[in-house]
Amino acid sequence: MENLITIIHVVVSLGVIGLVLVQHGKGADAGAAFGGNSSGSVFGAQGSGNFVTRLTAVCVTIFFCTSIGLAFIASNKNASSAADQIQENNLQSVETKEQINESEGIGETQDIPN
Repeated sequence: MENLITIIHVVVSLGVIGLVLVQHGKGADAGAAFGGNSSGSVFGAQGSGNFVTRLTAVCVTIFFCTSIGLAFIASNKNASSAADQIQENNLQSVETKEQINESEGIGETQDIPN
């Protein structure tokens, strides 16, 4: 599931980049006043603006949703708390010390001599 969302995320992000680069800015309209001919474009003089803008908005919405989904999946992978992890590490270190003492033939020792 995570791989599928990651693939969708990458494809949509590349789509957003491409769509933003295809759009013309506000300054491009000023060139038309001085003889620029934009009517020969695929979508016509004004037709591409609305279509590309809506497609960009859809892609950005999908991008945000996949971002939130990936963040949710990443947060659930390590759902155990830090206190649980510390407790597990302490138990493992105590077990390791006991195994070392048993292998060396050392029984329980006291800090205070008799």
